[in-house]
Amino acid sequence: MALSYAIVRDEPPEVYLAEDIDTLQWVLALQVVARTRPADLPADTVATLREALLEERWADAVVAWIESTGRPIDVYPSIEVHGPRHVEMASAELHFTPLFSDDA
Repeated sequence: MALSYAIVRDEPPEVYLAEDIDTLQWVLALQVVARTRPADLPADTVATLREALLEERWADAVVAWIESTGRPIDVYPSIEVHGPRHVEMASAELHFTPLFSDDA
């Protein structure tokens, strides 16, 4: 199973997870961008963000928010999620790793 995730580099950092990149962009737009107080942004940025959100251009809103606030968001489109079934295969997989090869 793979997930998309983002880290809003703040104090403390905030982590957001979603099943895919499109959903992640929506989550960031709703949970980060839309929760910003208008008083904390220039008036023209507020208008730009509102327009992008109302038009469901989630990624555009996130990018505009980053540019305006200077607060970085690291977005990762895919990461493999490991679970117990992966551990069950560990002993078999070990023999195919570089550490167990005969190469010098």
